[in-house]
Amino acid sequence: MLIIFGASGDLTARKLVPAIYNLFKGGHLPEHFVVLGASRSNLSDSDFRQKVVLESTYLQGKLKGAAENHIKTFADKIFYTDLGKDYDTDYTALSGRIADLNKEHQTDENYIFYLSTPPSLYEAIAKNICDQGLSDELNGWKRLIVEKPFGYSLESARQLNEGLHQYFKESQIYRIDHYLGKETVQNLLVTRFANSIFEPLWNRNYIHHVEITNAESGGVEKRGGYYDKSGALRDMFQNHLLQIVSLVVMEPPIGPNAEEIRNEKVKALKSLRIMRDEKTLYKNTIRAQYVASVIDGEPVKGYREEEGVDPESTTETYAAIKFFVDNWRWADVPFYVRTAKRMPTKVTEVVIHFKSPHHQIFKDSGMDSKDNKLIIRIQPDEGILVKFGVKVPGQGFKVERANLDFYYSSLTETHVMEAYERLLLDAMQGDATLYARADEVEAAWEFVDPILDYWKNGEDVKVYGYSAGVWGPTNADELIDGIAMWRNPEMNLADDPGFCVIC
Repeated sequence: MLIIFGASGDLTARKLVPAIYNLFKGGHLPEHFVVLGASRSNLSDSDFRQKVVLESTYLQGKLKGAAENHIKTFADKIFYTDLGKDYDTDYTALSGRIADLNKEHQTDENYIFYLSTPPSLYEAIAKNICDQGLSDELNGWKRLIVEKPFGYSLESARQLNEGLHQYFKESQIYRIDHYLGKETVQNLLVTRFANSIFEPLWNRNYIHHVEITNAESGGVEKRGGYYDKSGALRDMFQNHLLQIVSLVVMEPPIGPNAEEIRNEKVKALKSLRIMRDEKTLYKNTIRAQYVASVIDGEPVKGYREEEGVDPESTTETYAAIKFFVDNWRWADVPFYVRTAKRMPTKVTEVVIHFKSPHHQIFKDSGMDSKDNKLIIRIQPDEGILVKFGVKVPGQGFKVERANLDFYYSSLTETHVMEAYERLLLDAMQGDATLYARADEVEAAWEFVDPILDYWKNGEDVKVYGYSAGVWGPTNADELIDGIAMWRNPEMNLADDPGFCVIC
């Protein structure tokens, strides 16, 4: 049984129920499976089914052409309980409903509690679940899934962990990060550890620098009130992007099981060099905010003009960080990570820049400025691209760069699960590989906290402006030590023509 707290909210209809439907349609759900929504809205089972299934705009496309009895069978697995005016209340009625559904649908007291609520409610909900004896595993297993943001700082993350640990064991807690559910993020591990053309090169001897970009074309939309208290560093970098960094940096795990992989991710995050002095932070961090502009002939608001945003806000919508990793594999290799709103396109990718050959035979050909790259595109146009040099036909040794690529979309007969599908199925099966552990979350905050503190209290801190629809402030290129500029990717994975002869 999947019990969703905050079930009348947007996430349930937009992400969770469509993911559950895809699992149902694909035959991945057990025969005895039900969903129980719980929140403060006054809804009946029928009302809830109409909202999240039968009349849901998020399911329209998926249900199109499906047989009526198929849709009804799915909808009949979904139920609802009204918690009343407050989440911090007595859960006796909820416990009774869970017991009735468990008996009727034979779910063997195997429960997943999904907290789709603000983090401030996590501890109270966990306590009330525990008070009803619903967290003990004497009969059946019990798991707790919590959404990000997991904490607002290192101290608040520790308090949240300690609060949840009073009522659930760490092995029962699943901290969800939908980025880790993306197939290409997981493919980072396979690319690294299953290929002898990459694994021996994955170190300071062959890699010049690593670049990670997360760009969103939209602004803060209706999230202005939340975003203004968070900012790009908390909203994207501390969780999603540091998770990706940990997969790039980590050492080979002993095996593929969850704890071995998570142990190495924690070690990777703990090896990030924490920046504490103001001079280092000034040189290696840039924050900026989008300002009003015109995109495709349409005026676009600046961040400070967005609904719910303080007109004098210094919250960043662009964050770029340069840092180093203190271990043998990555000594002196700079990492450059940026995340931003109102970019020219929506894209997330990892770029591994390899060093140029030590002896440049073809230096005059211009190849010395065209390094080999491995590009792992996480979204959209998911895939992998290798850029390498080839000779242009004709006299001499003119060198051009060519592309060798793979796209997940080319796997036409393979259904690539969406992030929430994969993560929910993993939680049902007890596989915590793609979920963050308590010490992992705290290690990420340890790195981010001094940056946030400097941005809030430092003396020489600046907030730069950049026009909505451009690739951030131009001085962000100065982070990359004069060796290059940021790779500003197009929507398509291969953003340059490379070289080919077609006749």
